[in-house]
Amino acid sequence: MKINSHNLVMSAMFGGRRGPRPAAGNPTSIACHGLMEKAGIFFPEAHLNPEAMAGLALAGHEVVGFDTVMPEYSVVQEAAALGARVDWGDRDKMPDVKDFPNADFSDIVMPPDFLEKPSCQVVLDAISILRRQVGGRVAIIGKVMGPWTLSYHMAGTQNFLLAVGMGESDKVSRMLRQLIPVSVAFINAQFAAGADIVVLADHATRNLVGPHHYKEYLLPIHQEIMGQVGGPIILHVCGNCSDRLELFAETGVDAYHFEWQVDSREAVQRIGSRVSLAGNINNAQVLLQGTPEDVYKQARYAIDAGVHLIGPECAIPLSTPIENLRAIVAAVREGYRIS
Repeated sequence: MKINSHNLVMSAMFGGRRGPRPAAGNPTSIACHGLMEKAGIFFPEAHLNPEAMAGLALAGHEVVGFDTVMPEYSVVQEAAALGARVDWGDRDKMPDVKDFPNADFSDIVMPPDFLEKPSCQVVLDAISILRRQVGGRVAIIGKVMGPWTLSYHMAGTQNFLLAVGMGESDKVSRMLRQLIPVSVAFINAQFAAGADIVVLADHATRNLVGPHHYKEYLLPIHQEIMGQVGGPIILHVCGNCSDRLELFAETGVDAYHFEWQVDSREAVQRIGSRVSLAGNINNAQVLLQGTPEDVYKQARYAIDAGVHLIGPECAIPLSTPIENLRAIVAAVREGYRIS
């Protein structure tokens, strides 16, 4: 097998032969001010223009040295295509949903031209551009919101979680199930456009809902989604999810992207034989406020623990120093320690 960034990622994440070093990458965004300045590409253009979107993603490989490129920086592409009003932000502000078209839990119907809506088409076009530029050399990662996150955007986070907390299971389940086709269609379209892997981001995190809610509502839905998609999936759920790791391993996903609140050694010990693991460098305290040496030490801890893809725990803060991202690359390029 030829050793390049693409093969390192695919082998590490999906059970292949271990390469000479770990892979560095992030299943979510590494866009930051420093990277934008190096690339000469800025928000909000990179949310709306496929060439800008692809160019900023490519800078993550060419400037920082990551083995992955991931061109979707917002979490609202699908919501915009479903009719939510979106503020696309500016250089210093990420996009945000400004109204909730299904706050009354009215039926959600995916438009026949959902994938042709500008907010979806731009992602598909950017992935196609990256495929032409680096396909087979660098791992191309797509990203899709899952039904739980989409429910936040369509009904409003507090409104949706209130229905969950009040035990309105019929209403909650109906909305979640109506959003399955949205996630599945966008996932498969990203694979068709050239993605090697797609992240399913579904934010049923511990600080918002209990593990019993995940088991009741989302586990069967994630299993159903996995039965309908045509490629490898990384599940991303923010926050401390140590109380539901084994449930994630039951979904059928290929990998789980986790945050620093879950110790790397614990994650590997509990589910590392069932799914690959990506992460889990602390964003707020280490990547944003720490030194390159701090980042390097945490990356080496994750490598020594057996994490398969080394990178930030989630989309990074916009003010993250680019030198700290490069420290992740320095850590993985040191290779594995001989035990």
